[in-house]
Amino acid sequence: MHLKTKIEAGEFIVLAEMEPPKGADISAMIKNARRVKEQVDAFLIPEMSNAVMRMSALGGAIALQQAGMETVMQICCRDRNRLALQADLLAASACGISTVMAVAGQDPRFGDHHEAKAVYDITLMELLESLKKLQDGKDMAGIDLKGSPRFLVGSTVQAQAKGESLESEIELLNQKNNSGVRFFITPPVFDIGVLGPFLNRIDRSRVAIIPTVLLLKSAGMARYMSRNVEHVLIPESLITRIQNAPDKVRECTHIASETIAALRSQGFSGVLVSTIGWEDKLPDILEKI
Repeated sequence: MHLKTKIEAGEFIVLAEMEPPKGADISAMIKNARRVKEQVDAFLIPEMSNAVMRMSALGGAIALQQAGMETVMQICCRDRNRLALQADLLAASACGISTVMAVAGQDPRFGDHHEAKAVYDITLMELLESLKKLQDGKDMAGIDLKGSPRFLVGSTVQAQAKGESLESEIELLNQKNNSGVRFFITPPVFDIGVLGPFLNRIDRSRVAIIPTVLLLKSAGMARYMSRNVEHVLIPESLITRIQNAPDKVRECTHIASETIAALRSQGFSGVLVSTIGWEDKLPDILEKI
């Protein structure tokens, strides 16, 4: 059953982030995906996350599609102008990719090519409008297409925002939804309670909210994220739990599995499991749920 059908049916979906390689060898990516393909509904392929140069999301998604696995291809405003973005979307559709996730992209200054110039020819909202146009059979210049793509479209939402920032996020979510976005992925969630104010303001029957479950690698990583990463809140009790565990890596996989189970019990539409380079740990996380 395709991702779109499952989301529309209200089924709980599991997405797994699968980074394309920094190189041309896709064997490890394919191997890691195959190990969990029966427990995952689709693999999200990021577009050079954190502005680190890797194989493109389009290339990674095609590789997994050809290996018989459904993908969600990230499409990013940072690196391409409107011509290239539309070209990649048409290519993706022709290669069987039916789900895309539109993002703005992180600043290249934080990546591994500090001299790279960000493109940002169009904004994220303009990208979403272009997706809508392409599916209506026209490009951004209003010229007819020979064959229209059909996509399930996703984007991001800062569900842990507070105060005025939360008001802005709700307004932005509604704008994205009106532009065709059907599912929203949140930043990593470690305390479901912080999502309460956001959930009280939205209609979950109209949009699918998919929190990210991030595999922590150490107590130090958890503490750093808690102090420095916006919109990510990690309870001190969780950090202490990792510190006190005899097998800290195993404890981190347990925490990820428990978070998935908790989100499922709370009626969320699904989860995105992100292991940031530890894709070989996916079986340990998923087998427990």
